[in-house]
Amino acid sequence: MKATRNLGMLLLGIWLIATGLIPLLHLSFSGLGILMALVAIAAGALIIVGR
Repeated sequence: MKATRNLGMLLLGIWLIATGLIPLLHLSFSGLGILMALVAIAAGALIIVGR
């Protein structure tokens, strides 16, 4: 299995996994929403740019 070289898709995968694990593991800390939003914006921007 070849690892992805597309940074946007890698960030999207991380965001999706984190979005699923946060409620399952009852993770919570100050700034979690902002952190998740920043990862989503970065992933979307990199996918649009083509990186």
